[in-house]
Amino acid sequence: MAEVEAATVAAAAETPAVAATEAEGAPAAKAPHKLQRQWAFWYDIQSKPKPGAAWGSSLRKAYTFDTVEEFWSLYDQIFRPSKVTVNADFHLFKAGVEPKWEDPECANGGKWTVPCSRKTTLENMWLETLMALIGEQFDESEEICGVVASIRQRGDKLALWTRTASNEAVQVNIGKKWKEIIDYNDKMVYSFHDDAKREKPSRGGRYNV
Repeated sequence: MAEVEAATVAAAAETPAVAATEAEGAPAAKAPHKLQRQWAFWYDIQSKPKPGAAWGSSLRKAYTFDTVEEFWSLYDQIFRPSKVTVNADFHLFKAGVEPKWEDPECANGGKWTVPCSRKTTLENMWLETLMALIGEQFDESEEICGVVASIRQRGDKLALWTRTASNEAVQVNIGKKWKEIIDYNDKMVYSFHDDAKREKPSRGGRYNV
């Protein structure tokens, strides 16, 4: 099942590019609305891992975009959490940044995490976060790497990745702004990637808002 869904996502990811190319030749087409920077959608449809497979070996970049029109095409056709029924992660990261701890932009960072109990809640929070990121709504936008939506049977969650985990003031400002954007009222915790890499990672977060 996971292999089928991964193939479907991969095939669908090519569709917006074709549509965009065809649109370029259309007469009297309106100029696309450019974003401040390029972003990339990634996906990780998780099947049973093969023996010896490295973490992240199933992670794939789907499409890089820099216009509002491309974003909505990709979101509507592919990157809605409700479209996936198996264990999967959807990522939106700045172009040039891989959603991995090893990436230089992420190596010294961490993440704010929000649990979501229902698919509708996850989808709403995911979309609000995507629009906030591409719309540069965070004052500390240069500090943000991207966001991950994790779809799981045991409970969905969102994670907002940032660059400099040790800068508490900046991370707290980002956390407060994110809570406002997604209208989240419970406690939100921030964890360092370095803590998660340990054999016995700490359960609590370093900061909370």
